[in-house]
Amino acid sequence: MEEPVNRNLVKASPLEHRNERRIRVDLPADSSHTDRIKAIPGRKWSKTHRCWHVPYTKEAFAQLRESFPDLQIATAGPAVEPQSKQSPEAKAAAAPSNSQAPQREVPTEPRSPTAGNGVTVTVLSNRRMQLRFPFHPAHIRKVKSIPYYFWDAGLRLWTLPYSGAIVEELREYFGGYGLQLSLTKEETMPGKPSPAAKPKPGKAKPCPQDYLDKLTLKGYSPSTVRQYSSLFRDFVNHFPDREPDTLDEADIKAYMLHLIDDYDISASHQNSAVNAIKFYYEKVLHRPRTVYHLERPRKAQTLPEVLSEEEVTLIMRAVANLKHKCILLLIYSAGLRAGELINLRVADVDSGRKILNIRAGKGKKDRVTLLSEKILTYLRQYYREYRPKVWLFEGQDGEAYSYGSALKVFRRACDAVGIKKKVSLHTLRHSFATHLLEQGADLRYIQALLGHHSSKTTEIYTHITRKGMEKIKSPLDNLEI
Repeated sequence: MEEPVNRNLVKASPLEHRNERRIRVDLPADSSHTDRIKAIPGRKWSKTHRCWHVPYTKEAFAQLRESFPDLQIATAGPAVEPQSKQSPEAKAAAAPSNSQAPQREVPTEPRSPTAGNGVTVTVLSNRRMQLRFPFHPAHIRKVKSIPYYFWDAGLRLWTLPYSGAIVEELREYFGGYGLQLSLTKEETMPGKPSPAAKPKPGKAKPCPQDYLDKLTLKGYSPSTVRQYSSLFRDFVNHFPDREPDTLDEADIKAYMLHLIDDYDISASHQNSAVNAIKFYYEKVLHRPRTVYHLERPRKAQTLPEVLSEEEVTLIMRAVANLKHKCILLLIYSAGLRAGELINLRVADVDSGRKILNIRAGKGKKDRVTLLSEKILTYLRQYYREYRPKVWLFEGQDGEAYSYGSALKVFRRACDAVGIKKKVSLHTLRHSFATHLLEQGADLRYIQALLGHHSSKTTEIYTHITRKGMEKIKSPLDNLEI
């Protein structure tokens, strides 16, 4: 049973957000409270943590108290109320004199006990190294000055290209603060770096504006614009001393080999990178297509992960919150993509005709899909309780619900019932199509409900369905063993 909400309590606690110390602020649900915190300079809303946060300064904390004089502010965790900021001059005056050491910004004591003993560097088998050190903005700026740094949010450490020169540079830098650097080697890398998390140079060049303008003029979706611009920005920064219009086909092929050798990117990522690069030379510079023809890798023929009907039932029963249950039920019952669910408006639910209108889905195509009787019952109850105005599922301040929040709901439910498969929200869509096929639905209707342009995309579900397989007996079962 959920703990009752104290409507007169504001909770403040320390928060580490994007390598910055912040004050997390949890407010009672009230629109007037939101207006008050928006008046505090530097306040931000975190979609990841689903909370407001303000700068970790004494001034911001004092303004937080002033903004909510009628509410009690409870603090949680050590040293929530920060000290006043010191000027660089004051910090320098407070630092011990040392004629041998350069004048630097003096780091504060590390907040993590495990990181307080010094700096550790672990060399990995992919020619990169992991770096752990006591937190301080000056140290982070130093790491970011080294090309191709990367912050691994999962492991909560930095990785850098491995070379003796970089190790000695770091040893000299941290030695100036009295921090000893220890170097170890790891035989095998614990995991491959994510292609989407490819390290960026310290002084990265932005994506060319004419490239972004052309993507916008051609009406590409926001997700495609983000993907293409990120991939092309990585390409441009791989050649920091050259302009992109001076690069030729040999340079492009060399870059692709670099991605494959150093990051072991998938065939799908290779194709996306090639498309992003070709877009610039063919669409922006209007150069001949044949000049930049690149061989494409054959995409792996992988089968999607599918949940059984029993597993779907367990997952849905594990969700107690009505809004969260409606989100997962609607994805599964209508075969929606996560982005389509988030963009649903109240007006898209046609209860009279028992259909759901999908506006500007993938490829900017509209379609209609199923609206089951069961989900309609849940949606009516949800509407009476939450009263959404524009978006069917609203987040903070009436905005559309975020993908990250929906994914967390799904993963928590999967963990609660012990689902060990590698699943995502899209797994519910795959399960919808597979279960329809097993019930005898025509493949052409399934294609229309899913919004697939080609029937070949839908045919993949024929490879994972159990339909007809229950009648087939393994030859092993005929042997007397």
